[in-house]
Amino acid sequence: MSQISFILNCSAPSQRGQVGALMQILEAHGAYIEAFSVFDDVSSGYFYMRSVFNIHRNELNLNQLHTDYQNFLRDQHAEGQIWDAHEPVKVLILGSKTDHCLQTLIGASKVGALHMDIVGIASNHEDLQPIAQYNDIPYFYLPVSDENRARQEQQLVDLKMQLEAEFVVLARYMQVLSPKTCRALNGQAINIHHAFLPGATTQTDKPYEQAHFRGVKLIGATAHYVTPDLDAGPIIEQGVERVDHAYLPADLLRSSRHIQSVVLERALQHVLERRVFINGERTIILR
Repeated sequence: MSQISFILNCSAPSQRGQVGALMQILEAHGAYIEAFSVFDDVSSGYFYMRSVFNIHRNELNLNQLHTDYQNFLRDQHAEGQIWDAHEPVKVLILGSKTDHCLQTLIGASKVGALHMDIVGIASNHEDLQPIAQYNDIPYFYLPVSDENRARQEQQLVDLKMQLEAEFVVLARYMQVLSPKTCRALNGQAINIHHAFLPGATTQTDKPYEQAHFRGVKLIGATAHYVTPDLDAGPIIEQGVERVDHAYLPADLLRSSRHIQSVVLERALQHVLERRVFINGERTIILR
């Protein structure tokens, strides 16, 4: 491969000349711009940039490129990074018993729809272990109870570090993480919720029976970052499916599982492609 592709992103307080300064750096390194997106958020006074570019292998001085970019970030009081676009992102998946989201993520990874390396599957149950074994993915059984919850969550955090996973995906992991663990995984953990947040009334152990009783017309799902506030983290992706009076609770469950899988895959794709910026209680996603 004669060209090496990179992904760059940046968030900074808004000021004139930011795009021009960055373009000068990329031009000096012989970069060819494949994609470039920007957004100026007037409400927060922050400016967001994402670029995909390639540099001919013979012209690449990677250390100097990173040095020049770090100087740019310092001058702009910004945060950002450059990633090798060909390097798969390491991801740890957490699950419990249901496998629909897990199977979707594994399948998408296998066909290249999600550019990631699933370095492990961890669960508080053993139900998903055959799936891990079939796909040659390390499986970590970490049972949890009220007595060992703090220790088990520390094991999850330690496991992420040991596996060098950049992100943790809660693929219907049916445990509420403690505020301490949420803070340890700040900006690195993604959850899928079986409702269109905010405002969905799902505080029941029989949500689909309730939905059938109320005659809902839409079934939704929300992928969001994990925060100490339960199911209230910055939203990455959402989706809905239309249903009607003919749907029994089992039909609603089936529709819900489908849209959960779709939304979680889309959200993770945004994250893996470095499109997502956390901006307070919400996200900026550069297309």
